[in-house]
Amino acid sequence: MKSTRLLIVSLMLGLALAVLGTTPPRPASADAPQDEFSAERAMVDVERIARAPHPSGSAEHAALRGYLMQRLSELGLTVRIQQGAFPPDARSELNRRNGKSEEHVPLTNVLGLLRGTESNLPAAALMAHYDSVPGSPAAGDDGAGVASILETLRALSLDRERKRDVLVILTDGEESGLLGARMFFAQAQEARRIGAIINLETRGGGGKANLFQTSALNGDVARLWASTAPHPAGTSLATFIYSILPNDTDLTVALPHGYPAWNFAFIGRPGLYHSPLATAANLDRGSLQQMGEQTLGLARALTRITDLPRRAPDIVFFDAFGLFAIHYAPGWGWAMLAVAFLGYGALVMRQPDLPEMFVGSARMLALLALTGGLLWAFNMVSGADGPVNYYDRLAAIPRLQAIALCATAAVSVLLLGSRPESVAGEVGLVLPVWLAAAAFQASAPTAAYVLTVPLLLSGVVALMRATRAGSGLGVVAVAVAGLVTGYALLLGYSLMQAVGTGLPMVCILPLMMVMPVLVPLRAPLSQGLMKGLSMALLVLAVGVALWVRWDAPAASIAAYEQVPAPGG
Repeated sequence: MKSTRLLIVSLMLGLALAVLGTTPPRPASADAPQDEFSAERAMVDVERIARAPHPSGSAEHAALRGYLMQRLSELGLTVRIQQGAFPPDARSELNRRNGKSEEHVPLTNVLGLLRGTESNLPAAALMAHYDSVPGSPAAGDDGAGVASILETLRALSLDRERKRDVLVILTDGEESGLLGARMFFAQAQEARRIGAIINLETRGGGGKANLFQTSALNGDVARLWASTAPHPAGTSLATFIYSILPNDTDLTVALPHGYPAWNFAFIGRPGLYHSPLATAANLDRGSLQQMGEQTLGLARALTRITDLPRRAPDIVFFDAFGLFAIHYAPGWGWAMLAVAFLGYGALVMRQPDLPEMFVGSARMLALLALTGGLLWAFNMVSGADGPVNYYDRLAAIPRLQAIALCATAAVSVLLLGSRPESVAGEVGLVLPVWLAAAAFQASAPTAAYVLTVPLLLSGVVALMRATRAGSGLGVVAVAVAGLVTGYALLLGYSLMQAVGTGLPMVCILPLMMVMPVLVPLRAPLSQGLMKGLSMALLVLAVGVALWVRWDAPAASIAAYEQVPAPGG
């Protein structure tokens, strides 16, 4: 089965799937059917929202508020405002960012209600914030979220099957500490009417619009999303990671109230986060389309059903390259591990060799340790060893991704380009991955699918090899390798966007995914070729790291990062 040709085919298939899985859908045109979401129609609102920076308390912010209230009224909503004021500490920080010294900054939420035919039912809420940071037009954060809600409301207003009221919450002061959301959920009478809530956010200017957070006990919540999203993007791994990160959105304030909840965001084009370059022209319309169509699909379902999703045991869920969503009970992970154990057990029994298994396991452990160490070292070389500007590092993420890819490929070629050669060695290579997957399954079962599913698939291939399945084996092996490699590339790309500026070592996770499926396909390389290729990749990684380190600060850095402190 070992063949350079089969390996190349698998890698090309994986690359194609990774591109598919990281590319948002094509934006719908302005003449798309009226009951569908259209990014081109929503862009009209984005262009107005992002015509200029609109931080809380500014004249542009007040003008935008008037525009949004008018738009909501035109869509048939009853509109009101909820008023308060910035507390002193938040006002002081806003003044510092603005370079001003205002003694009073108003805090004003915009609320709207679209009536359904059964207003006695709890309402479905759509939430986004309409303030920007100083100096940023905020087409992404959060013009895209607000515009998605407006276009969703336009489509919902035409739906004659709509039973449930739709409550719109456009919060102020999110950029200053979730102030508007805190005021709404503490004081607004509408908060008691909410039955379910969807929040929209961004951290960048493009990429897939992912479901990255849900309410607790999300079984029914995730299943409803999976059944309504035209181009689903989201994973239970993301919800697990976000649950342990110290990050907040407006939904953070809502979750303690126990509503069924969904949180969507895109984080591609990361240099545009809080950036003066976050204009409507720089916003990815495909990202807007994916955010809006998932919002509309969920909102339409929520307004039509009588019984809202209830708290149910958490489930595993992930999208298959944006084509459809897969979900299942976490316990199936153990069954997947059992299949892998049986498949590799049957394979190694053909040529049992305990010393070779130990050598294979040692190679895998060495691969992970050396790769993790190199990723840390290259991150230091790129400038993480000293004071860094957060926004400058975000702008460098594409180059940091390239460094991570070169480093992982270099170590993989060097350590696994020719060995293990035996079946026992290959099984030994998989053993640390299987043990890590079992530990992952025991500690975080909704996130462990990134290892258990690849092990299931590679275990099936191993079983076919053990039973001498015949001519179909090559096709199955290539298909499995392509699928797993594609998802591993997608995962590595996404993880680097999410946490790669500070923790590029997360790339050892996708590395663990691909080795069990690629090593059985590769034909051993000569020592000279392995060393030459590895050295070339490492030199390239060093070069890119030094480029990041010595490059001038990005033009996309947030404007307030350059505002001197009072008295400075």
